[in-house]
Amino acid sequence: MLPWIGVLIVLVVIYAILKRYETRMVLFTAGLVMAIISLEPMSAFAQFQKSMTNAGLISAICSVMGFAYVMKLTKCDQHLVHAVAGTVAKARAILIPATTIATFLINIALPSAAGCSAAVGAVMIPVLMAAGVHPAVAAAAVLAGTFGSVLSPGSAHINMVAEMSGASVVETIAVVTPATITAGLIGAIVLTLFAILRKEDRGHKSDVLAEANGFKVNPLYALVPVLPLVLLVLGATVPAMKDWGLTVPACMVIGAMVALAVTRTNPAELTKSFFDGMGKAYADVIGIIIAAGVFAAGLGSVGLIDMLLEAATGAKGAIGAAGTWGPMLVAILSGSGDAATIAFNEAVTPHAATFGLTIPKLGTLASLAGALGRSMSPVAGAAIIVSGIANVNPMEVAKRNAPGMILASIVVFIMQGL
Repeated sequence: MLPWIGVLIVLVVIYAILKRYETRMVLFTAGLVMAIISLEPMSAFAQFQKSMTNAGLISAICSVMGFAYVMKLTKCDQHLVHAVAGTVAKARAILIPATTIATFLINIALPSAAGCSAAVGAVMIPVLMAAGVHPAVAAAAVLAGTFGSVLSPGSAHINMVAEMSGASVVETIAVVTPATITAGLIGAIVLTLFAILRKEDRGHKSDVLAEANGFKVNPLYALVPVLPLVLLVLGATVPAMKDWGLTVPACMVIGAMVALAVTRTNPAELTKSFFDGMGKAYADVIGIIIAAGVFAAGLGSVGLIDMLLEAATGAKGAIGAAGTWGPMLVAILSGSGDAATIAFNEAVTPHAATFGLTIPKLGTLASLAGALGRSMSPVAGAAIIVSGIANVNPMEVAKRNAPGMILASIVVFIMQGL
């Protein structure tokens, strides 16, 4: 009975978030209730503590938000937005898909969905909003591209499948490349079409543009917000720079230091602003991630995740469908495509030949499906990050990405799973 009680609680959570109840309260309460009814109440608190100290997420998110606060203090964000506003307004028709595709390509070089969405979102979301794009669509445009990592040689899933099959990493990536690129294009196009139909591709009034009359752009100021992103991409792609340690926090601090030098802002004010931004990020963004972690732990304690995984791995007669929508559904609920993908690939993928499929095809199918699910999950770290930058509810972002990701999963299943 417990897994079905979990299903009921999930439905209540979806309803509560749609009704705009406090997201952190809803997720934490649901997770705690599930832990209690499964007689494992301390698992919720253990996950709470674990999420509080997630070094990778905290360092990336807090440093990005600190840098964003510095950009606001120095008005570098205004210079960038004003510098590109005229151009992007004229190119509005391609702006949303171009952002998704750019994020997709950058995510190949920066495989972390959370790190990539933070770095790209800090630059592109304000630009999209300045062009009149609805904030939720601007955030969704970035989130929709965060499965480019499926094509990354550094992907743990790609390496796992390659080891199973005996194929090289490059050969394994080649198997899933057509489906992944197709899915990326579908996500970008469907999001754009829905934005146009809902008239969310125009009409938003940007606070940044509204603040300035007769604003004169300083080209140096305008370049500063882009600097950390450029450093991150160079550090991931240029062999000579790969050992420099250009992590997300390092690049954000370098960007803040360059802003100090270029704008000659009071160092004490700039430092205070950076750390204020870090604190705000922990309260608003990390806070939701902590609550989402408790919710995911609750799902695990009532056995709902295990039930879904067993259903996916046990569907011998429809293994392609199981490998697609099993990992995808678990990723939507948990916010992570990793758990479902790894479980499926460990249990089922080695026996792919039994089902008339190859190990690379089935393994990469599960990997891509999990990433698609994460890209439409309101509790995924990347979704929470872009929502925080755009100042919108994560559910608003997720529901705008859902049609494209669902359609992409159907096409991927046809290309890979049949």
